[in-house]
Amino acid sequence: MKVNITGKNIDITSAIRTHIESKFKKLEKWQVDIIGCQATFSEEPNKHMRFEAVIKVPRGQLIASATNEDLYAAVNEVEQKLERQLNKLRHKPEARRADKPEPMLEEEE
Repeated sequence: MKVNITGKNIDITSAIRTHIESKFKKLEKWQVDIIGCQATFSEEPNKHMRFEAVIKVPRGQLIASATNEDLYAAVNEVEQKLERQLNKLRHKPEARRADKPEPMLEEEE
């Protein structure tokens, strides 16, 4: 999976890049076809780091964002949000509650 990382007003260091890529690598365990990843982080005026991630899947997009003083904590929070979304997407077909069970047919002798 290719991750496109963009930094606004911040230089992208190799440590930041490897941390983000390792977190996105964990998302592959959900066995959902991930078409592409876009990660953006920026520094806000109040010295908080904002991290946003968009993952494209065949059914649409998964979007998560977090703001924290520590960039690594924001990345971890976004990774957890995306995991929840992927879990929901993966198990959604199994969770259909509106389907009625088929009535059992009685055998005639």
